[in-house]
Amino acid sequence: MGDGGGIRPGGRGSTSTIGHMLDDRAKMLLKTLVERYIADGQPVGSRTLSKTSGLELSPATIRNVMSDLEDMGLIASPHTSAGRIPTARGYRLFVDAMLTARTGGGVDPVGAAGLPLLEAIQPDQPKRVIANAAQTLSSLSHFVGVITSPRKSSVFRHMEFLRLGERRMLLILVTPEGDVQNRVLFTARDFTQSELVEASNYLNAHYAGQSLEVVRERLKSEVDVLRGEIASLMQAAVQVGSEAASDESDQVVVSGERNLLEVSDFGSDLGSLRKMFDLFEHKTQLMRLLDGSSRAEGVSIYIGGESGVVPIEELSVVSAPYEVDGRIVGTLGVIGPTRMAYDRMIQIVDITARLVGNALSQK
Repeated sequence: MGDGGGIRPGGRGSTSTIGHMLDDRAKMLLKTLVERYIADGQPVGSRTLSKTSGLELSPATIRNVMSDLEDMGLIASPHTSAGRIPTARGYRLFVDAMLTARTGGGVDPVGAAGLPLLEAIQPDQPKRVIANAAQTLSSLSHFVGVITSPRKSSVFRHMEFLRLGERRMLLILVTPEGDVQNRVLFTARDFTQSELVEASNYLNAHYAGQSLEVVRERLKSEVDVLRGEIASLMQAAVQVGSEAASDESDQVVVSGERNLLEVSDFGSDLGSLRKMFDLFEHKTQLMRLLDGSSRAEGVSIYIGGESGVVPIEELSVVSAPYEVDGRIVGTLGVIGPTRMAYDRMIQIVDITARLVGNALSQK
């Protein structure tokens, strides 16, 4: 995320063709209209554009340009007003071609009041860092903060079995990062503790430092040299370990859902609010939504209504991956109305991603 760069479009549809079709006058009017609508939340009329665009154009000329922008699907006219509002496509062109937000430092988007929130993201237990980051994103944006927990490593440093009772044992997995995962295993036959020690010694001697997926494949080919029951125990342990590593039930932390109740755009639309709260409750959908950002560099912006990525038309997502020791391990972001101050959200998300990466790299 270099200075002045790192902002990526999130939608599938490109607006570059439309952007080339607009002259400078039309671009300036669209930019002014989007900025006024984000600031005021009211449809923007030609008189307002005439006063605020800095262009010396008559209201009639402005109306003609607005009519062209509407024909191109960039703005729309609500039934209740003579003014216009941006469409998802209009927001996308604004974000891709007209936004001047910079990432990488130099501008303070939070002010003095927000500094204590950012300072709360300090080296600590990963769960605390993640929880603090979600709360910080929510508090600074006044919308919803979301963050995925660091992906659990599928590589193991050490594996151990502990007999709990007849045909029941505890599998202990230690990752290279020092995370410890415990799972209870039930087996078809009983194993003595000495047999369990034999199995763990074999796995640690031959496979430590490798991914569980690789171990599973190698065990299949080496089953002939191992006693049948021990081989099946090892395979069961590797399977359970893989499931533990990919368990997504606690991998998304959400903070500030109730902030959306205060957003005037949603205030009277109970149907939209219900869909939004369903989205936050079903975390697998949130994981899919954030997953695309983990494969991008820098900040990504997804605008509802322009693609299938954001399932709710009135929502936008500003997100970025975060790194630990140079490796992307998770994603964080802000979810709010399409009418949001994108330049400020981009900077909040960018700063928070850097702080989270630093905090987790120093744990």
